[in-house]
Amino acid sequence: MELNEEGPAHGAAMSVADALGARGEAHVWWWRTPEHTDPADLPLLDTEEFRRALSLPAERDAAAFVRSRAAARRALAGLFGLDPREIALGRSACPGCGDGSHGPPKLLVPALRLPLSLTRTAGCGIFAVGAGTSIGVDAEAVRPVRCSATTDADLTVPERAHLAALEPGPRRDAAFYRIWTRKEAVVKATGLGLSGVELGLLETHPARGGPVRVTHTHRGRTTAWTVEDLPLLDGVAVALARPAGPAAHGPVHRHGNR
Repeated sequence: MELNEEGPAHGAAMSVADALGARGEAHVWWWRTPEHTDPADLPLLDTEEFRRALSLPAERDAAAFVRSRAAARRALAGLFGLDPREIALGRSACPGCGDGSHGPPKLLVPALRLPLSLTRTAGCGIFAVGAGTSIGVDAEAVRPVRCSATTDADLTVPERAHLAALEPGPRRDAAFYRIWTRKEAVVKATGLGLSGVELGLLETHPARGGPVRVTHTHRGRTTAWTVEDLPLLDGVAVALARPAGPAAHGPVHRHGNR
């Protein structure tokens, strides 16, 4: 069903978006991904998403992909008071190369300028929407890391030193994924992805509990981001990046579905 941008439903959604922006808020939803595709999720996918799901060889991967796309629509529908079938998602052009196939997710219907970010890791998916011009969320299932992680070229010198000072085990594992999710949340928020910066230059200040300020430089332009860790699910590291400054410093509302 098409949503009339001039109708009352669109007006109500716009009011919600305006209130979110005025308060500088963000909303984050998370869910466990199923082993098998849920038929109830399929009607919420668009044609391209349906084709992509069919192309995934592993059923678990297809089920996780389908659930993530459906869950994002349900999240937005709940926020705006709409039917999930009224939500249309697309992609913005990559700010680095202009390619529309790998830019950040975009809300097409209702046509509101709200930044979105979606991520998946083993067993769960996470979706974020917020105030300001952009947002980035990343999640990684925490697992044992190799000893050579302390010399990884994608880490800064202070990050390597922080890891090297920790004994191998759960604390070092958690610290490594805190670093990694902070980095990925920032590059997702920029819309450039991993190709947009040398990760070894992106300092995440892992010794600090957060929120932390992280700067990102691309083609001579430096942007600043406020990054915080979100304790949402056991065994999963999650970081959220929002533009530094007052426009996006409101509370983060968390909506879990364990």
